[in-house]
Amino acid sequence: MGSVRDWPSRGHREHRGWLRGAPPPWWVRVLPVFLLVAVGTATLITPHAHDLGFLLGAIPPLAVLSYGPVTTGLLGLGVVIVLNVPAAHLNRPGNTDLLTIVFVVALSVFVSYVRSHRDAQLHTERAIGEAVQRAVLPPLPDRVGRVRCATYYRAAQDGTLVGGDFFDVRAGPYGVRAVMGDVQGHGLRAVATVVSLLGAFREAALDQPDLESVAARLDRRLAVDSVDARHAELFATALLVEFADAATVRVLACGHPAPVLLGEHEAREVSVAPGPPLGIGLVGVEPPKEVTVALRPGDRLFLASDGVWEARDADDAFYPLPRRLATLAATPSAELPAAVWEDLLRLRYRVRDDATMLVLAPEPPGT
Repeated sequence: MGSVRDWPSRGHREHRGWLRGAPPPWWVRVLPVFLLVAVGTATLITPHAHDLGFLLGAIPPLAVLSYGPVTTGLLGLGVVIVLNVPAAHLNRPGNTDLLTIVFVVALSVFVSYVRSHRDAQLHTERAIGEAVQRAVLPPLPDRVGRVRCATYYRAAQDGTLVGGDFFDVRAGPYGVRAVMGDVQGHGLRAVATVVSLLGAFREAALDQPDLESVAARLDRRLAVDSVDARHAELFATALLVEFADAATVRVLACGHPAPVLLGEHEAREVSVAPGPPLGIGLVGVEPPKEVTVALRPGDRLFLASDGVWEARDADDAFYPLPRRLATLAATPSAELPAAVWEDLLRLRYRVRDDATMLVLAPEPPGT
């Protein structure tokens, strides 16, 4: 069972578009060379094509979009040469016109130099940002303890790999424990809280004897982080899962959507005891309680964030996750998260938040 995670630089290239930082398409790169060759050839063939000479002035600025200063300068030099070849019938520009073209070429070379260096700096900064964000949420292994894992993560904010959603799966003395959560907000502003909660979970998963204690540790972490912040209103939803044996799974929900239990031919939402989100601290409200769910051989647990549950179609109806999972029950676990995402897109549901999916498939002892 693979770990399917939608990192833009790993298998799923980010669709940013060339106007938003991606390399320009092939036709943009070819256009200045094509114009130089086409106009030069046409003016050599017939004197009636000299009216096309104005197109040569567009070649240096177009080259800036795709090429560095050297290539931009060479294309600009080609424009000046074509303008001064007698056989091209374009050798009659006045001194002012020719100086204007030379100035445009020089300015284009300068702009290309600035753009190339800025692109290199942005590329370096993006690579550093990706490395930092991968350190926050490293890809899960295919298997943690006796539980196989498959994930899919897509941040809502363009250009980021980590948003407000977080998840992790850890093996410890009390079994295999998993967390999925969603902090207040999304994008880079939420990353610091994600880092803090993941660190608290990784420690609590090893130390705390039950899920209630793990949730209390996460809640305390949020309280400590927001104590010095004015009007912080810092909170997060979380779903905690524990596989202590092959026959049961324990689930605790802190304001987060319940998991879906996926059997051979059916899918149903697990009935949980809903608790308040982490960091709320409502007076008179009892802390969340864990529930124990019986497992049959082959059962899988499907966890999803609000971005999946609250996806809406053209009629503003929510995505029916359990019903759609039932139709995808035959999909291998490694492919299931990606299949759900493709189903969302195929049915034209709009996802407006970070989208996270996690499949947990416990294996029977001895496998």
